[in-house]
Amino acid sequence: MSIIATKELQINEQIRDSEVRLIGVDGEQAGIMSAREAQHLADEAGLDLVKISPNAKPPVCRIMDYGKYRFEQAKREKEARKNQRVVEIKEIRLGLKTDVADFNTKLRQAIRFLEGGDKVKVSIRFRGREMGHPEIGLDAMKRFAEACAEQAIVEKPAKLEGRNMLMFLAPRPAAKPGK
Repeated sequence: MSIIATKELQINEQIRDSEVRLIGVDGEQAGIMSAREAQHLADEAGLDLVKISPNAKPPVCRIMDYGKYRFEQAKREKEARKNQRVVEIKEIRLGLKTDVADFNTKLRQAIRFLEGGDKVKVSIRFRGREMGHPEIGLDAMKRFAEACAEQAIVEKPAKLEGRNMLMFLAPRPAAKPGK
């Protein structure tokens, strides 16, 4: 199959060019001829005449079963969508007073997200007088990043935005075999 430039193709009577370069059913060159002649050949074969390269001089047309082509195209697009993996951003919220046990629980949860291929957004919300000590939050973020170091890379380092401190972690790329 040839690559087609645009989604909306001109087929059969929609082709108004005086002459076209024709590609036959088997992919062989049939030469340059009038669009009417090419349409006649397509009708004889019981297939459609499809303009596949409108910008060429003269435009290139192909004789094919357009319905079958559209079906196969849709099937390929569906297969491509099925194989896509949407990376989600999961959030872990820490506090300035988060104790060791809670910290470890949140750490395990973040590692599980990272191993699942998702990105992790780590946030700390500063309340009241806590705003006077952003360095404590920064230390907590650094500890969290160091604890996740085997599974994650810091995509965006900890940064204070208003009353929140945010940091983004991304899963570490898998090591390629043989390296």
